[in-house]
Parts: sequence; structure tokens; C-alpha cells
Amino acid sequence: MLKLEDAPEVVSLRKCQLVVIEGPSKNKKITLNKNKITIGKRDNNDFILEDKTVSRNHLEIEYASDSFILRDLNSTNGTYLNGSKVKEAYLAPGDAIKIGNSVIEFVAFDEKISIEPSPKEAFGMMVGKSRKMRQIFAILEKISPSQATVIIEGETGTGKDLVARAIHEHSTRKAQPFQVFDCSGVAPNLIESELFGHEKGSFTGAVRSRAGAFEAARGGTVFLDEIGELTLDLQPKLLRALESREIRRVGANAPTKIDVRVVSATNRNLKKEVAEGRFREDLYYRMSVVKILLPPLRERAEDIPLIVQKLLTDGKFNKTPSGALKVTRVEDDALKMLMRYTWPGNVRELANVIERACSFVEKDTISRSHLEFIFAEMGENEEGTERMKIDADLPFKEAKQMIVEEFEKEYLEDLLKKHNHNLSKAAREAKVDRKHIRNLLKKYGIPTKGEM
Repeated sequence: MLKLEDAPEVVSLRKCQLVVIEGPSKNKKITLNKNKITIGKRDNNDFILEDKTVSRNHLEIEYASDSFILRDLNSTNGTYLNGSKVKEAYLAPGDAIKIGNSVIEFVAFDEKISIEPSPKEAFGMMVGKSRKMRQIFAILEKISPSQATVIIEGETGTGKDLVARAIHEHSTRKAQPFQVFDCSGVAPNLIESELFGHEKGSFTGAVRSRAGAFEAARGGTVFLDEIGELTLDLQPKLLRALESREIRRVGANAPTKIDVRVVSATNRNLKKEVAEGRFREDLYYRMSVVKILLPPLRERAEDIPLIVQKLLTDGKFNKTPSGALKVTRVEDDALKMLMRYTWPGNVRELANVIERACSFVEKDTISRSHLEFIFAEMGENEEGTERMKIDADLPFKEAKQMIVEEFEKEYLEDLLKKHNHNLSKAAREAKVDRKHIRNLLKKYGIPTKGEM
């Protein structure tokens, strides 16, 4: 068994505790590892307090849908959460529960877990023989069939979307929709509508009612990509949806019940974002029941031969019209060259290099000379890249938004030009939902084929 202190931090689980911070039982604690625990002074409780002002069976805490719900059990002196008397309430990290003369703090923390690596070298569309990836495969085998909320962290291009899809495809929800929502690919003023839907006439341009991502995924999985980009004003609405398992369309009077599993991903360190006030701690807590950290490709170079073989076998770019493979092998010297490179763009960059190499290989083998040409060309492009113009006189948020908008506009123009302004083909290549692409095109006034 892998020792905890030797385990790379690739997976952590959310743990929660109750700690008595005031009263006769001060410093007493309990880890919440049951679906329901009871608190009171009677001996039959899970958490027994030696406080005469606490009722015999004072309250219970139930774990449901990745949330902890506190319920007062008709106690004599009542239950107070952060100073307010409550009968039932959701708990968040740092909450103070006052019962009688005792105050109990609700504490949440991430616990790195010891994992025996899977003997398998693949899970879903992912491959890897490195210890880190086989540890991730092992935890995915265990958590995919559950209903646990999962957050995937990792650099751009590491394959977070493949992890999310693999979780869905190995879950009990696999026959239902897998709905991808890119939080960075939608204009901020449209995110609420795209996530939760809207009613006809709820805003200018809402000519008909439409379901959002949560309703469209009914019974399945919602994958919230780049969750770190979600604005602070929308984070409470997502939190409420996760807690109450219901959403409210923009312009609707009544809420709609939802039945979805939520998997999210980010290239940011969300713990750091929480510490710096850019991401809500209670939302982070709800979303990180299981947290998976995908390693960058430079930390698992031994996986590159397997990844290359997978790309050559599955890539449409390497198929003849009859379905046969054009390139079947990579020379040893070429493979060593691939394994020495640091891959700042990770697996996505490796895939691009392999696709380019296949495009001008004359026979059936990628050689070192093919890669030398590609890497030399990549170096020239990097040196010739013009630095983005940044206006330091603007506030950070505005300056960043200007750069993002300039990138989005240029990217979409080039993408549509490449696909003769065919929206569906452009969306497939960009791996962005067709509706999101259309919204961005409207934003920048870029016409599709049918509008020209």
C-alpha cells in the first residue's frame, strides 16, 4: 500500500468535522462520516454534550446531495446558526452552531488520501502508465458510479474534459445527457440564462422560453468547464442550485427541480482564489467533495508513447478514406525527442504536433527529421509573435476583458473562415457548444453562412 507521506497530491477528499469551541465539552470533536448524526446530552446520541442547557436529543445533521443539513429536533432552548434561530439550514465552513451554553463550529478541510495505483493503463479516453495517472484511474473507478460532486484542477491542455466525460460514462447516469458549459465561453450577461434558462420576454432578445444547461442535462451530468471564471455575482445562484437541487429560469416565478450530477474543472488554484476573495468559500466547499489534480505532461513523460499511440489509432487525421491508418509507428529517436520536450501546452499541444507530423509523412513512420522541422517552425512562430497591447491605465478587470474580447473575435473570425462560415463545423472543432459560439458571433457581429 502506498504510504500517505509518499503519495503525490493527485486526489483529495472533502472532510467535515464538528468542533466544540465554547461550553463544558470544549475541544470535543466528531468527524461527519455518517449519513445522519444526532447531537444532545442523552447517551444515545452520536455526539454527546455535557451541557445541562442542551436538550436530550437537540438536533440532527443529515448528509444529502453533497450537503450537510442541520435540523432542530424541537429542542427546549432552540438552535442558533451564526446568531439566528433556525429550524433547518444548510451548513457552510466556519458556521457557528449555538445550542444551550455550547458553541460548535462546522469545519471543512481537504484530506489527501492514500491510493493504490490501478493496474490498468487506461480509463475512458485517457491512457498512462505513470504512478500519478494510475492513481487517478483508481480513484475514478471508485467515485464515477457514485453521485459525488467532483472538481478537476490542472493546467490548460491536460485533459480535464476527458476526465469529466469518463466520470459520466462510468456512472449510473451514462445513458442520460452529458451537458458541457464553458464558463469562459459565454458573455457575462448571458451566463445566468445559459445555465438556468429563461422565459419568453424576460430580457431583450428572449423571443421564446428556453431551458438552460441544468435542465438540458436532466438525469445526467453537467460539466462546468473553467468554473474559476464564474463571476462573484453569479456564484451564490449556483450555490443555491447545488444546495436546493432546484433552479429558477430568468423571468420565472416558480423554481424547477433538477436531477443532475455536477462535475467542474478549472486551470486555476481555487483554494488560492478563495483566499484572495475571488471565489466563494462555501461554493468551493460544495463543489470539491472529490478534488482531482491532473499532472502536467512534463511530469509524466513516460506516458507519452502510450498517448502518441492512442492519438495515431483514434485520430481522424490519421485515417485513409477506407479507415486504415496512414501512420503506424514513430521512430525511437523521434519518440525520445517527444519525451524530452517540456510541453507547455500539455496533451493538447502534443496532439497538435502529432497531427501536423502525420500531414506530411510520406510513408508510415514519423521520424526525428519530421519533428525537428515542426519544433523549429514552432520556435520561429514564438519569436515572431507580437506582444499583446496592454493598457495599464485601465483597471485590471477592464484591461483583461479587452484582451479576452480581442482574442475571441480573432479566433472566431479565423475559425469560421477555415470552415467556410459553417457554424456546426466550427463549433465541433472548437469543442464549444453551438449555442455559445452563436452568442459570441452575435456579440462581435460576425456572420454565419446563412447570414451572409
